[in-house]
Amino acid sequence: MPVLSGRDPAAVRQAAERLAAGELVAFATETVYGLGARADDDTAVAAIYAAKGRPAGHPLIVHLADAATAAHFAADLSPAARRLMAAFWPGPMTLIVPRRPGVATAAAGGQASVGLRLPAHPVALALLREAADLGVPGVAAPSANRFGRVSPTRAAHVVDEFGPALTVLNGGDCDVGIESTIVDCTREHPALLRPGQLGRERIEAVLGQVLAAPDAASPRASGTLASHYAPAAPVTLFDAAQPPWAHAAAAQALARQGRGLGVYSRAVPPTEAGCLHRPMPAQAAAVAHELFAVLRDFDTAGVAAIWVERPPPGPAWDGVRDRLQRAAA
Repeated sequence: MPVLSGRDPAAVRQAAERLAAGELVAFATETVYGLGARADDDTAVAAIYAAKGRPAGHPLIVHLADAATAAHFAADLSPAARRLMAAFWPGPMTLIVPRRPGVATAAAGGQASVGLRLPAHPVALALLREAADLGVPGVAAPSANRFGRVSPTRAAHVVDEFGPALTVLNGGDCDVGIESTIVDCTREHPALLRPGQLGRERIEAVLGQVLAAPDAASPRASGTLASHYAPAAPVTLFDAAQPPWAHAAAAQALARQGRGLGVYSRAVPPTEAGCLHRPMPAQAAAVAHELFAVLRDFDTAGVAAIWVERPPPGPAWDGVRDRLQRAAA
């Protein structure tokens, strides 16, 4: 199956028909590309877990065509959940809410809660609306990559992961580049389970309260395992004030590795080392947009190791910092 153009209404309809038939379809969102199946069909959802090699108890996120459809999956939508929906949907925010019994059991990983998101990408919305017209209430879709690996932000990344047999609806490069912010709204005090582009301060301003931290009673959620988002080459983080090449032994090792080393940093490594260097932008949003593509490019180049400069402090960098810490775990 060739990659389909998300700009072609006939292609979008074809992809929606495949979802309605219980097949897998990868599609663009504003965050990363998702690997989707109709969320109301546990057999179809099981194919996602099998394709990714993902543990069946690790829940997925259900993507909706409109906010009203949340009521199909949610047993209850708290005032906090409704405020966040009104403020940030469509957009890169997932809300964990109590799940209606008997609905999306496999997508929820068997939990009594379910993650819901209304994406902002026009191709994702077109697909979800077409699928809804065919009787698909929502599409369960984790990132379209093998479990634990680097998320895809281009259609070509998805093809690299799963080959040409998978239907891929191309929507171009993902604007945000890292996965959605996840907020747990199953309890009285909402908690931030995964940072993303939407920062803590904006969310707390809408809620009128401070977000809690995850605890042992928090629901399981996508992308929150200690090791995740990892390229094939091991990732090492370093501080800008003390780059590894500032030490003689490390500089010698760098010279020996040469182009077997990928470096993503604002600090520029010695030119004589000959390593593959990608300059890191100064803005958090720009780094988020390209981070996964940079890591994938290093893997494609066959580097043996990847060094990444730690992001600076501050809430704007929380999403990038989270992804890098898990990639290096």
